[in-house]
Amino acid sequence: RPGWACALLSYDELIPPEAFGPSEPGAGPAGPSPLLPSWKRSRRELLQCLERFLRALVTGEPLSGPPAAEQPGWERFLGCCRGQGLLAPQERHGRPEAPAATPGPLYLILDDNFYYQSMRYEVYQLARKYSLSFCQLFLDLPLECCLQRNRLRSHPLPDQTIRLMARKIEMPDLKKNAWERNSLVLKSSDCALEDEYQIISLLATALENPVKKNEENPEQKEADRAICAASAVHQADQICRRIISQAMKDAKDKNILPREMKSLAEELNKLKAEFLEDLRQGNNVKNQTCIQNQYSDPATSVTSSFQHKASNVVNKYTFK
Repeated sequence: RPGWACALLSYDELIPPEAFGPSEPGAGPAGPSPLLPSWKRSRRELLQCLERFLRALVTGEPLSGPPAAEQPGWERFLGCCRGQGLLAPQERHGRPEAPAATPGPLYLILDDNFYYQSMRYEVYQLARKYSLSFCQLFLDLPLECCLQRNRLRSHPLPDQTIRLMARKIEMPDLKKNAWERNSLVLKSSDCALEDEYQIISLLATALENPVKKNEENPEQKEADRAICAASAVHQADQICRRIISQAMKDAKDKNILPREMKSLAEELNKLKAEFLEDLRQGNNVKNQTCIQNQYSDPATSVTSSFQHKASNVVNKYTFK
């Protein structure tokens, strides 16, 4: 549309392929830490890069970069911004960069699957924090169409990854989540003229209705907390499974008897079930802070206690 400026932030380009492990959609080896997958760390870093850019855009101040050791993705993010003219040319070498002025509204397109609602909610929180507009475009296509398009990519993903994504992806829920009301679900495999009109209308509506900082009510807050809790439980379950698998392997290496291995497995799985139920019911205090801190990682923080308890269980069998 005339007068609109647009920039694309592609997660495929900004997050290195090696950050993704086999347990999540993506390719490449898993990260070194069982409690903090590198794909999650990379997504968080990218979100923080985006917030730094938005803060500079809103305040008119220069970009403030993080310490290099803390955020290796910062230079990739800056390179993407420079390549699309989002940063003003530097007059002097070493001078902090700042967002370039645009004659009209600037649309930042985050190109990613965002398969969990909690992932999209993090972006919505940024929009609310800086009183910016927010909208979602969801492409609801048949699995076979997605598989065919993936095979045409220069670096296609394994079919099993696309199938895994199809099972995990969460569509926008416009009735349940007020924050997703500016969403458009397209089912067409080809972008028709009618689709273009709908997309332009969505963007215009979002532009005219920026998110307000105080736009929150008790019902929505509880719904948002439920989304966060569900995501935390799912992530914690995956982490606990890896911890149990490693614990069983360690026990086997220490020549624990088969009948004791069975008892160990039962005890660890019972511990996991109790742990996840506590997390689901919100009995763990750290889980309650998820909505308050958009960069918190309740699944990672609370599963460290599970790992400690699991180690104690294994030690009982090891030191008999």
